[in-house]
Amino acid sequence: MSTPSHPAYLDNAASTALVGQARAAMEAAWARPGNSSSLHGSGRRARRILEEARESIARDLGARPSEVIFTSGGTEADNLALKGVYAARRRDDDRRRKIVISAVEHHAILDPAQWLVDEAGAELVVLPVDEIGVVDVDALRDLLAADADSVAVISVMWANNEVGTVQPVAEVARLGADHGIPVHSDAIAAAGHLSVDFAASGLAALSIAGHKFGGPQGIGALLLRRDVACTPLLHGGGHERDLRSGTQDVPAAAGMAAALRWSVENRDEHAARVVALRERLRDVLVDVGGVRVNGAVGRPDAADALPGIVHVSFEGCEGDSLLMLLDAKGVECSTGSACTAGVAAASHVLLAMGLDMATARGSLRFSLAHDNDDDDVTAVADAIGEVVNRARAAGLLSAGSRTGGRR
Repeated sequence: MSTPSHPAYLDNAASTALVGQARAAMEAAWARPGNSSSLHGSGRRARRILEEARESIARDLGARPSEVIFTSGGTEADNLALKGVYAARRRDDDRRRKIVISAVEHHAILDPAQWLVDEAGAELVVLPVDEIGVVDVDALRDLLAADADSVAVISVMWANNEVGTVQPVAEVARLGADHGIPVHSDAIAAAGHLSVDFAASGLAALSIAGHKFGGPQGIGALLLRRDVACTPLLHGGGHERDLRSGTQDVPAAAGMAAALRWSVENRDEHAARVVALRERLRDVLVDVGGVRVNGAVGRPDAADALPGIVHVSFEGCEGDSLLMLLDAKGVECSTGSACTAGVAAASHVLLAMGLDMATARGSLRFSLAHDNDDDDVTAVADAIGEVVNRARAAGLLSAGSRTGGRR
């Protein structure tokens, strides 16, 4: 079976294609050398490009330019927010040991939170979610009413990167503000696709990554209010408000800003187009039979969901098998599971939503962007029936071999 020369790329939640505006901005920045910290003409030119990018990002996300701190990507932005704010808050008051996060956070939040538990004496509080992945705000309210003085930082993502469910971030931020606790949101899946206004949200900090909305990989930003104390993770030059030392990647910053500007300008048009494709794709997948649609997209009105994500579980299938069979037919998506040390593990997001292990492991995420079209959905429609049948047959054979053929 040969792979088509032009696969249907349906993994945009992992990384999007670089848009032309971003490429042009980066090429212009690359045209001449220059370190943005140098004082000569080339350095001042680089600094101007960097600061114009900072101002553009701030405008598009409802922030002040001085609140935009460039990082190497979303993971670094999340780590700086969680570790940096925790360290600063703990230094001011040793009682502040608790880190509060939702059960469906990305590993860029889960892992630094666990590191702080293991290495810095933190206590981790994980808020539960409902069956579509919405965080339990009442649980947070009860926690803060009982013991707000022990909480250092709260982090709840803006929208889930796996199932697309949008969180009540503004409500979480208000609760934090009522108790004087900084609230961070990983908005990496949301920026460029949803209306994100940092000032209006009431958040203390927010993370983005350029490659999620048509910008380059390897660049991101942490939006951090000026009144929020944060301990730097990197030292050695005092760049970015002395919070993120290191020579800034000026072309990447320019590319991210250009991509965000383009995404925001075209967001409504693109969202309408992508939602229409998403609904058709959802129908194609459900028609296979034995399929569960996960997250907010599974509701009839698909309210409070990212426009481009369809996350489904196939009864009697392994996600990894489905992924490889689809890839062989020219359809590229991702699984709802991760592979650690060669052993398939169900997604923590799906388990937190109440799915059983078998259902969680038989899941796929299809994620669309503005450059997908009906042909991509048709490619899925042409392949999915055969692929699911083969995966289910393989699952039955595997189950039979484990039981010696007994039923």
